[in-house]
Amino acid sequence: MSGDSQARADDEAALIDAFLTMMAAEMGAAKNSLAAYRSDLRLASQQCDAALSQISTVGLTQLADQWSSLSHSSVARKSAVLRRFFGFLVDEGLRADDPTHVLPKLSRPRSLPKILSHDDIERLFAEVQTRLARVPAQNNAFRLAALLELLYGSGLRATELVALDVRAIALDRPFIILTGKGEKDRLVPISDRARAAVAAWLPHRPKGSNWLFPSGKRQHLSRIRLYQLIKELAAAAGVNPDRISPHVLRHAFATHLLEGGADLRAVQMMLGHADISTTEIYTHVNSKALVDLVNARHPLVDVATPRS
Repeated sequence: MSGDSQARADDEAALIDAFLTMMAAEMGAAKNSLAAYRSDLRLASQQCDAALSQISTVGLTQLADQWSSLSHSSVARKSAVLRRFFGFLVDEGLRADDPTHVLPKLSRPRSLPKILSHDDIERLFAEVQTRLARVPAQNNAFRLAALLELLYGSGLRATELVALDVRAIALDRPFIILTGKGEKDRLVPISDRARAAVAAWLPHRPKGSNWLFPSGKRQHLSRIRLYQLIKELAAAAGVNPDRISPHVLRHAFATHLLEGGADLRAVQMMLGHADISTTEIYTHVNSKALVDLVNARHPLVDVATPRS
């Protein structure tokens, strides 16, 4: 392999590693899923004449043409991981365009997100309160409280949360304006509890950084470290760590709002979903809730049952 080819391969491997790190930290992807993603991306990179990350729509079409002998599920998986990969490159500013509109559009059953119960959430917050009540409370307890309140109380993505500027949350303003995926701005309400938690964190926050959650003077808290903190909190609170991640708390934010009667489109706006069908996945409710809803809200519920 020539020096240029080796350098290209190394650069591609680094990008794939960064993508998989994001999938683990933000999406809570399982080890088997990450291994499959890595295999698909490495194979796609090997099949390209140029670097996968720089491939054109023509090159991507030619790559997809090589999948003709594969099963429906394999093609769907490969298309899905490439769409995520190029979305990651665009979000990170590593590519200006997303060429994946040329990939096969195969329908796949959408899996339901992992669910946290209200009891699980209460356990997490109870553990944080226990840490805050210690004398003296550790600085990291105030940071963890602010992180948890913003994740569950506002539905922020992990990337958005760790990269917040220290001036982003004004204590007299109940919202922030974020630039999320696709460089689209959205208004995100910030609860009184979250603003209070941020206010309590600020006096303990390391100085000399513009980040709300700094890690050193020039870096902010990483997505991986946020992922680890949430896992550690879950274990201490008696919640199965395998069931939780920053993204699962975002799921809980949406699910619990909808269960409480929130408007679907309002939740869509708060989450920053371009397509409402993405938000609709959070409308899952259990059968008992459906039965209770019909019995309580059906217009004929107070009408006497006809006699036979």
